[in-house]
Amino acid sequence: MTQFILTLSCDNRPGIVAAVATAIFEHGGNIRESQQFDDTETGRFFARIVLDHPENRLEVSALRAALDAVAARFAMTWSLRDRADRPRVMLLVSKFDHCLTDILYRWRIGELPMDISAVVSNHPRESLQHIDLDGIAFHYLPVTKATKAEQEARLWALVQETKTDLVILARYMQVLSDDLAGKLSGRCINIHHSFLPGFKGAKPYHQAHQRGVKLIGATAHFVTADLDEGPIIEQDVERISHADSPDDLVRQGRDIERRVLSRALRWHLDGRVLVNGMRTVVFRD
Repeated sequence: MTQFILTLSCDNRPGIVAAVATAIFEHGGNIRESQQFDDTETGRFFARIVLDHPENRLEVSALRAALDAVAARFAMTWSLRDRADRPRVMLLVSKFDHCLTDILYRWRIGELPMDISAVVSNHPRESLQHIDLDGIAFHYLPVTKATKAEQEARLWALVQETKTDLVILARYMQVLSDDLAGKLSGRCINIHHSFLPGFKGAKPYHQAHQRGVKLIGATAHFVTADLDEGPIIEQDVERISHADSPDDLVRQGRDIERRVLSRALRWHLDGRVLVNGMRTVVFRD
């Protein structure tokens, strides 16, 4: 049975849920899941609704027109998509390949419903020679300080040519320019090898070790022009002790990074992440 995911956000006021539910009902829709959040600080309302038709005869075009009318009434931002549609995802990676390997494994076993448009690296294919990229396009885009603008222009052209919907920085150790970050706004997720905010810059695990921290973590967030300041999607931590060395922290950190990025990606693919200013609303499964 075909299911659709409806996501929406607008200023909160009475009647939103009733209007949306009525539009769905009048065009043959049946609500299977419904999650909503009222942000009392900003006055914004967010919702995620999964719907279908018991006989698979949903009047999709008519429903879209009805939702347009509701959106105009409530100044609402909304999206309706077939849950079976597979977003096209581009994976960017440098030398650290643990996140890439984990995503490819989860994709191959069907945990991540997406199509991979390409794997892109600023290092040659030989640096990832042990990874199975059978059937996946690989692009080597080297970059230096002098060639950064040219390299990013090629990267952006590749995003457009491959009709990529979402870009994942799977430990891609290059800072995107403000221009490219702006073009990818809302559709680029980074995994930061630290529990933000804090310990930014080079060797965060070594900084954490020097400070004697008892927790380390990782953060998945949307990319913005402000380095590592984008809306946070997911975070996780591990407890450590005085006996752990920097290498121990790095090892544990790899595990955290893998699971945090995979969660953020899976939730995004299923329409569970809505941007709320500098924060996110995540309707976890």
